[in-house]
Amino acid sequence: MSVAGTGGVSKSYNRLQQLKSFDESKAGVKGLVDSGITKLPQIFIRPPEELAADNQTPSQFTIPVIDLKGVSGDRSKVVAAVREAAETVGLFQVVNHGVPLKVLEETLTAARQFHELPQEVKGEYYTRDKMKKVKYGSNFDLYRTRYANWRDTLLCVMGPDPLHPQELHLVCRDAIMEYSRQIKVLGSLLFGLLSEALGLNPEYLESIDCAKGHSILCHYYPPCPQPELTLGTTKHSDPGFLTILLQDHIGGLQVLWQNQWINVPPVHAALVVNIGDMLQLISNDKLKSVEHRVVANHRGPRVSVACFFTLDNYPSQRIYGPIKELLSQDNPPLYRDTLLQDFNAYYYNKGLGGNSALYHFLLQR
Repeated sequence: MSVAGTGGVSKSYNRLQQLKSFDESKAGVKGLVDSGITKLPQIFIRPPEELAADNQTPSQFTIPVIDLKGVSGDRSKVVAAVREAAETVGLFQVVNHGVPLKVLEETLTAARQFHELPQEVKGEYYTRDKMKKVKYGSNFDLYRTRYANWRDTLLCVMGPDPLHPQELHLVCRDAIMEYSRQIKVLGSLLFGLLSEALGLNPEYLESIDCAKGHSILCHYYPPCPQPELTLGTTKHSDPGFLTILLQDHIGGLQVLWQNQWINVPPVHAALVVNIGDMLQLISNDKLKSVEHRVVANHRGPRVSVACFFTLDNYPSQRIYGPIKELLSQDNPPLYRDTLLQDFNAYYYNKGLGGNSALYHFLLQR
């Protein structure tokens, strides 16, 4: 794929043609790296005004780390810690979460091994078909954003209908199936803690299907020749109820807190938890869906595995809106009721970047 350099847009630059060429290669960003490129293709370069505005201000803020060891006894301290983190930052890390270290390590290895399969093997999974339960690709919003992200993804829809293991490649099959089982248990625990943090009974969020479905996304960020010109993942918030993220040792995840980008450092054996848009909507802004991004890096590949608790591929007739028990005369509903698939459709059609999808569902804008 011929590309323009970094000294402005080439006169011969045809964006749509380059996007199609990249997409049809089915090789992803890793394919570009494997081809030996030394300059970033134009489709990945951030606009000059965005680059100019992205000046880092160091901050002393520390991402909360919550120890879940005490949840089987008096869990009031854990609930209080979860409440504070979910209401202020919208993101925290958990340790002693019950998922064995061996499972975490094997999951990261499996994700990396899939993305490092020969292109002709991996390419068989490459698709933009929204209904496919297992698909490999690069940039779900490739044709809708101002610049592409330096990231490839394997997406696996694990529930509510169980994924047949044969749909996964042998190199990652066992690890992803086991991680899915483990993360579902942790998700149930976290939804219980978040229910209590909202002053509801521990089963409340699960009773309205917040934990009914989940998808696992294995992200692969190859080393980038010019990381200062692009991003691994554009600024965004997650559309579902809750995200649990497993990241490797390289780092690069940042959250936006008080208009500053804060690093989320890798913590050994920890998992990152962040509130999603739908949880902010039904909590009527009590819990915060955090905006975050991933910076590109000369080092790599960086591997992370995100679990989204949502119902992407399963139309549900359940209407979601601000939880009635949380509303009062002093706390009226901020959002209109919506079907989950309508929220997801708006989110994915919009693509990453720009205003949060939540703005579209506000009662008053």
